[in-house]
Amino acid sequence: MTRTTIVIAALLAVSLTLIGCSTKQASKKRMAGIVFQEDQFFRLVLFGMRDAAEKNGVELLEANSAGKPDKEVELINTYIANKVDAIVISPLSARASVAALSRAREKGITIVTYNTTVEGDLAASFVESDQVDLGAMTGRAARAFIERKLGGKAKIAIISGKSQIPEQAMMRINGFRDEVLKLPGASIVSEQDAWLAEQATKKVGDILTANPDVDIVWAANEGGTVGAVMAVKNAGKAGRVTVFGTDISEQLSNFLLDDDQVLQAITGQQPFEIGSMAAQAAVKVMNGQQVEKKTSLPGVLLTREKPEEIRKFQQRLKELIH
Repeated sequence: MTRTTIVIAALLAVSLTLIGCSTKQASKKRMAGIVFQEDQFFRLVLFGMRDAAEKNGVELLEANSAGKPDKEVELINTYIANKVDAIVISPLSARASVAALSRAREKGITIVTYNTTVEGDLAASFVESDQVDLGAMTGRAARAFIERKLGGKAKIAIISGKSQIPEQAMMRINGFRDEVLKLPGASIVSEQDAWLAEQATKKVGDILTANPDVDIVWAANEGGTVGAVMAVKNAGKAGRVTVFGTDISEQLSNFLLDDDQVLQAITGQQPFEIGSMAAQAAVKVMNGQQVEKKTSLPGVLLTREKPEEIRKFQQRLKELIH
């Protein structure tokens, strides 16, 4: 073999290697994971997505719509332009989010929803917690507390997030309300919208001032629950007003272990599992496999009365985060 032939052969080998690498790079699927809030629930959802994406060799592009419909549309349009293979999203509205996601699907992009979904047959798969039962589970815990500690009578304030996620918030509210109002002596005296901790601290503080006879505050999400606890403490009503909430976080689990007796019980979701299952569903669809159209995961109830379960949750949380 001449020197020229050797050089040509070497160059050809390098070219083939580069082409192979390029093909491999180009064939790697890309999936967008969109959340709508920066809290522990959505952080754990993203951890679950990352885990599933890594295990399946898929590139995950992460984004946060920050609860803004216009930003959600902007993100979806960006991912359409970037020709991602799938969008895994918790839509802000069952109706208003349809248009942008429909454009994405028309371009061949797989749509998987989690936590919240959209109307119609748009999503290939939907992974959720049973939203009504999340409220009802806490409602049953609150009802038992009212019967045991308050003689079956209580004035209750509700903190929700209907202006942010109306469909989901109403399901949780209805689940909670239906349970506590089974007691003839229980009544809802105030309902306010506040899903961030700072908002809820102020709103609950105002409620406690305007309604000094409130016994219980129930909040429909993590931020609302944190704010409710802080407002009760700020008002000096620990031991007089108790809080029940929805969602689980490290901070809320610590509140359950505090000696102040403010937070009594919380019903949380399984966010890591939700994120992981949603991402896995997207991968299966991209690979031409069948998936469940809807998967509902049960809620998890943590109560002050069972500290060992709270500590088990905290240990599991550390394992997921670290």
